[in-house]
Amino acid sequence: MRRMFLLLPLVLGLAGCEVDWQGWAGMKRQPKALPYRENEFFADDRVMRQPPPGTVPRNRRGKEHLFLTGKDGPDGGYVDVIPLTLTLEVLQSGRHSFDIYCAACHGLLGDGASQVARNMGLRTPPSLLDLPPYPNGHYYEVISEGYGLMPAYAEKLSPEQRWAVVAYVRALQASQRARLEEVPPEARPLLQPKEGTP
Repeated sequence: MRRMFLLLPLVLGLAGCEVDWQGWAGMKRQPKALPYRENEFFADDRVMRQPPPGTVPRNRRGKEHLFLTGKDGPDGGYVDVIPLTLTLEVLQSGRHSFDIYCAACHGLLGDGASQVARNMGLRTPPSLLDLPPYPNGHYYEVISEGYGLMPAYAEKLSPEQRWAVVAYVRALQASQRARLEEVPPEARPLLQPKEGTP
């Protein structure tokens, strides 16, 4: 019993020491650089490094400035073209993305009629059908960077998907503003109500 009492201070002393079991304690206290902190190692004293000039992210190689920004050159204005070949698949892709990310606030028809819009007291989302005639590049930039309370979707949608959403919004605008005279004659009977329906 007396031996146990003699070993007790040794056991308590070892329990108070931090032992580096397989490097675990060293990982806690390793030197590291936290974002937005100073670092004297670099000439500009910044931890966060700028990429070398001319660096292009891997997913943007071979893409034009217009395709990635919706603008004609670094100091140019918005473009009015959609730099995709417009096909039914592109419009369906745009509709799919619109229904997921945009319709909750702007409504399925883009008219701003949605439950989320009705519950927003500060500023309701606008109807996409009543906007001024903005160029397509403006819509692309708003989807990419956000606007007002609308968040940016550049992290969620690729450039191709954002342009597809722009194409679908244009299709929504055209469909909601179209007059019967603009519909091809062979398609008009499909749009006219049948007898007995209001």
